[in-house]
Amino acid sequence: MKPALLVLAAGMGSRYGGLKQLDQLGPNGETIMDYSVTYAIAAGYGKVVFVIRKSMEADFCEHVLCRYVGKIPVEYVFQELDMLPAGFRQHPDRVKPYGTAHAILVAKDAVKEPFTVINADDFYGRDAFRVMSEFLQKPQTSPTPQFAMVGYRLENTLSENGTVSRGVCTADKDGKLVSINEMTKIQRVDGTICNTLPDGTITPLEGRTPVSMNFWGFTPLFFDRLDEMFREFLTANGDDPKSEFQIPTVINHFLTTGKAEIIVLDSDAQWFGVTYQADRPYVVEKLKALSDL
Repeated sequence: MKPALLVLAAGMGSRYGGLKQLDQLGPNGETIMDYSVTYAIAAGYGKVVFVIRKSMEADFCEHVLCRYVGKIPVEYVFQELDMLPAGFRQHPDRVKPYGTAHAILVAKDAVKEPFTVINADDFYGRDAFRVMSEFLQKPQTSPTPQFAMVGYRLENTLSENGTVSRGVCTADKDGKLVSINEMTKIQRVDGTICNTLPDGTITPLEGRTPVSMNFWGFTPLFFDRLDEMFREFLTANGDDPKSEFQIPTVINHFLTTGKAEIIVLDSDAQWFGVTYQADRPYVVEKLKALSDL
């Protein structure tokens, strides 16, 4: 079965100052999503499902869907604040979506095959789609469900403009994820990559160290536990209008309970993304240097 690509595009983009998912950053007016869809088609994906907000629908249909007609089947689903299980109500002060794990959950009825989850505004590189597609199309023989993440090499995710935060991954000898350690001040200094702790301690890091950039691969079994965990999240956090139900929380659950294994897939792909307007010129130059589209 060909895998599906699930693109999370419902983020507000408040720090960026607009709907960055629709920003035309490529040399011929391409969005970062255009690169992702092109790479997914080449890697053998069978359809694309976008998660958007209802307020984006008109712009999305006009500027995004038209790009893929005749290339790959495309669907979209909405992530809205009132999309809650029976018995739960939206907090009156909540203004932002519930988080990335909730964004996956709202696509449950649209995705019935193995699938990859990515952010709409991150550039992941061609090779990441290749290695994930190969994983998702292999029969699973392990008695424990296996999901996957692309382990980006740290040296391919650094910024030239300062420190970055990365989820530094540890895997066992079989390539199974053991832990993700969030390091918040990573940079290259005099040719050496290092992380600085709050107390000033400096830890050197290898350039090939795998880090998580939120490129995940799941089977439909993922949705069953996700639904249960979202109910637990709402029960525990319903009084906090800023609480978020994020993918790392779900991944950590699998790591601690052993109910699924996360395989770390090696890739030489380079990652870059747009968080702030100041990131835009750098991304435009990186895309201009590509010859992929």
